[in-house]
Amino acid sequence: MKLWAGRFSKEVDKKTNDFNSSIATDSRMYAQDINGSIAHVTMLAAQGIISADDGAAIAAELAKIKEEIADGTIIIDPNAEDIHTFVEQTLTERLGDVGKRLHTGRSRNDQVALDVRLYLRDECDETLKLIKELINSLEKKGEENAHAIMPGYTHLQRAQPITFKAHLSAYVEMLKRDLGRVEDAKRRMNSSPLGSGALAGTTYPIDRAMTASLLGFDSFTKSTLDGVADRDFCVELASALSLVMVHLSRMCEEIILWCSWEFKFVELDDAFSTGSSIMPQKKNPDIAELVRGKSGRVFGDLMTLLTVLKGLPLAYNKDMQEDKDAIFDAFDTVKICLTTLVPMIDTMKVIPENMRKAAAGGFINATDCADFLVSKGLPFRDAYKATGELVALCIKTGKTLETLEISEYKNICELFDEGVYEAINLENCVKRRGM
Repeated sequence: MKLWAGRFSKEVDKKTNDFNSSIATDSRMYAQDINGSIAHVTMLAAQGIISADDGAAIAAELAKIKEEIADGTIIIDPNAEDIHTFVEQTLTERLGDVGKRLHTGRSRNDQVALDVRLYLRDECDETLKLIKELINSLEKKGEENAHAIMPGYTHLQRAQPITFKAHLSAYVEMLKRDLGRVEDAKRRMNSSPLGSGALAGTTYPIDRAMTASLLGFDSFTKSTLDGVADRDFCVELASALSLVMVHLSRMCEEIILWCSWEFKFVELDDAFSTGSSIMPQKKNPDIAELVRGKSGRVFGDLMTLLTVLKGLPLAYNKDMQEDKDAIFDAFDTVKICLTTLVPMIDTMKVIPENMRKAAAGGFINATDCADFLVSKGLPFRDAYKATGELVALCIKTGKTLETLEISEYKNICELFDEGVYEAINLENCVKRRGM
């Protein structure tokens, strides 16, 4: 029986029921739903709204139901309208009229708003843990290759010498900002909507501060309408997760490039690569490519949430049932990407000799050459022009700045001396920049 069956004289059409049902999505919130109900019934008993005996019986049976769902003793009915209905009906089947007292002073509107916040709070904690694991992996891989010199790029053209550690540290900083964004969104979300009722609160003398405290919230929502209508936190989290995926996608794009024979800076472990059905020589970075591709999925989840919410009048509307598919998918996608990337980075082989060779061949010490002339008193723009002429000479003669004769340097500018070779040494270039 539907919780709202009293108003209706006909059964809902099966197709309508299937369309209306959210059990396939919200059943994953069973633990949070039950925890919220235990807090609610504990408060009802403390306030004298229901008897202490009834409150204790309901709380004990709810805890048992949660345990039985977890261990598989109870199978969630896929035909149930939603997880809230399934749990309440299971309780009522066991406790009869006592179980029917659970929903006193509560609506499914504030119940689902509570469950989503509780569930996403847990998802935030798991995601933060995984981001930290990836940060640790990148820092460890950077330390292992702290002295590996590689070209830094702008416009995907060799620019200036850096270390592999410095390159990875850029992603570490991105991920640290991601930690801050998820933590900030979690903090702002940590306000209990329980007690908002359908939209206008309840006439029962409930204690919203008590339920908020029992459930680990910092506070409770001040506006009951906003308490049930707010899904800003879903948008904020989806936005933060989208940026996580931007950063993972950028990193994977570079790993894909580095794996190619054109670069060959790194080699992925066989466990994180695949082959070709027709080309036996291939070793494809499919995992990195999948992470790069899945970024679009999370961006789509964010757009879904924004579009669902943009025209909704207050307070609750059934459109908001669509929030869970989107935000759950965003978390699921980010977590599986992080879970896969950590061991991929850990097992990735770095090839420093190829990095060093690439760094030596792209005139990436040209700025240091110009700075050498500046140290001799030449204005930077004149030094820049003289160095540009040296690069043109190298290209014409097939030489590098390191292999030019000092006489060739002096032909361009008399201020050059033997000290230029120390100035343009790649190791020295990196050290002077503190890389």
